[in-house]
Amino acid sequence: MAQRPPIEVTQEELKRQRACMAQVKDSAAGGKYKIVTYGCQMNAHDSETLAGMLTEMGYEPTEDVALADVVLFNTCCIRDNAERRVAGNISALSALKRERPGMILGVCGCMTQQEGAPESLLRRFPHVDLVFGTHNLFRFPELLLEVLQSGRRVTEIDRDERGRIADGLPVRREGGVTGYLNIMFGCNNFCSYCIVPYVRGRERSRTIAQVVREAEEMAKSGLKEIMLLGQNVNSFGLDGESGENFPLLLRALDGVVPRIRFMTSHPKDLSDALIEEMARSHSVCPQFHLPVQSGSDRILMEMNRRYTRAHYLERVNALRSAIPQVGLTTDIIAGFPGETEQDFEDTLSLVRQVRYDAAFTFIYSPRQGTRAAAMDGQIAEAVKHERLDRLIKLQESSTREQLDSCVGSVQDVLVEGPSRRRQGEISGRTGRGMTVNFAGAPDWVGRIVPVRITASGANTLRGEYDKSGNEEMNK
Repeated sequence: MAQRPPIEVTQEELKRQRACMAQVKDSAAGGKYKIVTYGCQMNAHDSETLAGMLTEMGYEPTEDVALADVVLFNTCCIRDNAERRVAGNISALSALKRERPGMILGVCGCMTQQEGAPESLLRRFPHVDLVFGTHNLFRFPELLLEVLQSGRRVTEIDRDERGRIADGLPVRREGGVTGYLNIMFGCNNFCSYCIVPYVRGRERSRTIAQVVREAEEMAKSGLKEIMLLGQNVNSFGLDGESGENFPLLLRALDGVVPRIRFMTSHPKDLSDALIEEMARSHSVCPQFHLPVQSGSDRILMEMNRRYTRAHYLERVNALRSAIPQVGLTTDIIAGFPGETEQDFEDTLSLVRQVRYDAAFTFIYSPRQGTRAAAMDGQIAEAVKHERLDRLIKLQESSTREQLDSCVGSVQDVLVEGPSRRRQGEISGRTGRGMTVNFAGAPDWVGRIVPVRITASGANTLRGEYDKSGNEEMNK
């Protein structure tokens, strides 16, 4: 059955939200807000949008929750640990809410989209005033206004799998030289362990024109690097009939900013056209995040990943053939239901073969409503943790190997700010995504400078400014 098109938020709806922003601004002048964000880059960018709307409503950010008039928890539900942290932090604010009953406490994000979650939140935490979901983010001004005017608790969750696309919402970024840009929303893959399609909806893409327009605005604001976001960026445009796709988007964005990165890519959809466009592009960085999750064909099938180990390795070889210096990162799950010691050894052998720059490693966490949560053969926690420890040690060795290979080379480094490791130094990242610390002036932030790598550490590089390098890319 063909996927129904996404629901575009109308200009009339957006005008109503802007009118609500103006009303809130009139009644909440001088207020402060704090947003607590959990989860992935998508959630981080959603928080930037919430911050943008709060700013237009006259609120100012604060790091002190005790001073905040509006506190929002933007939640994640991918792993059980994130949900426990959210619950603990919400509970901890009950005393503050009694002291300051006028403070608005809201919960939004992926956790609230789960069936029964809003009712559970309101029952467990009577001091919560507002609960809304990922599909209702654009309606936050209207929902906040209702809480302020009525004094009642407000809940709104939209579970239409098509979700919404709201273009032109205000965004407040925390300065710096890099920024997030959503190109699409949702996921169609339904991996057996993952709850994202249930809480983020089906895939829906923005248009190339919309993305380019926002990227140009980001460039005008001074950003030098843009991270394109989507649950599966390789599927960009394929949910419509326009003929747009991800390689065409990358071509349209080439040159808008000096650097472009993206995540996440699904191995089954990594096309030759995308690899060719990456190799051709001046702006796209030689870095690729390609989640493998497991090195065992049997486990990949149980995960519903829809590729084999051989296909994954063929795509890795294609990337490295076209872009020899590409940096590869990945996601891996240890202890998936039914995973045998041999299955796990298959994962370890794949890590040895690919030699990733870095890997995000996790123990399997059952998510209610997913197929994997009801599978037989759930792995004991002790076994999962023991396997994760072995995986981390192996990846640490691979990371050190990749960092060591850079020593002696000259790398173009985008300076992002002062070094966290040594006072008086600055820090930035190579095109491959590796962090470099070196001596330099504070006013170099935002410049791409040539740096000769002199040493490597466990996770970062050290270097020195190379005066003979070429900085034409800053002009």
